[in-house]
Amino acid sequence: MTDPGTPPRVVIADDQALVRSGFRMILMAAGIAVVAEAANGEQALAAVLEHRPEVVLMDIRMPGMDGLEATRRILAGPAGAGCRIIILTTFDLDQYVYTALTAGASGFLLKDVSPEQLVDAVRTIRAGDALLAPSITRRLVERFAPAASAPAAVHRDLSELTPRELEVLQLLARGLSNAELAAELVLSEATVKTHVARILRKLGLRDRVQAVVLAYQTGLAATQVD
Repeated sequence: MTDPGTPPRVVIADDQALVRSGFRMILMAAGIAVVAEAANGEQALAAVLEHRPEVVLMDIRMPGMDGLEATRRILAGPAGAGCRIIILTTFDLDQYVYTALTAGASGFLLKDVSPEQLVDAVRTIRAGDALLAPSITRRLVERFAPAASAPAAVHRDLSELTPRELEVLQLLARGLSNAELAAELVLSEATVKTHVARILRKLGLRDRVQAVVLAYQTGLAATQVD
């Protein structure tokens, strides 16, 4: 397991050297270890295999192998279990962002993010939380889910979930953290983590971001759970 007291290990993948340099300086000034940089998907994949980072900042549109394919390969490969990917984009309603999230990315950032938001994002993802504003998630799903070419999550059978698990999933879609979920449901954070883990396992989802997307795709996010 990751020691929360150690600096996060990060790989920055972007075809613009200026973006990589700026992000590296911001992260290193905050005590975050940038272990490698990559200018395309092939380099990102190689860097992840060599350095085993906890977080990858991944641009989508890069020459050669793009960020989407690199994300799929990283998460399906031997380093995938210990690596979380943040998608970098210039537009919050980019179809590629939606595709990346359904492929297993743990969230996304706009490239004009502030230094404080960038540092917080890396630490949030490293801690296992999602990096997705519910309002943006809803807009992404509404715009792109019907036309998505990989609708695997849409037909998942929510009947396998208990009423409590359905309630937890619905609250996840509102963007609540584990602490907020615990307060809302009057449960311990440990119990909430157990519920989330069971939801992911039953539905075959990689992390809570995919659970949020699924909640919108199935309409659960728009319903009230008794």
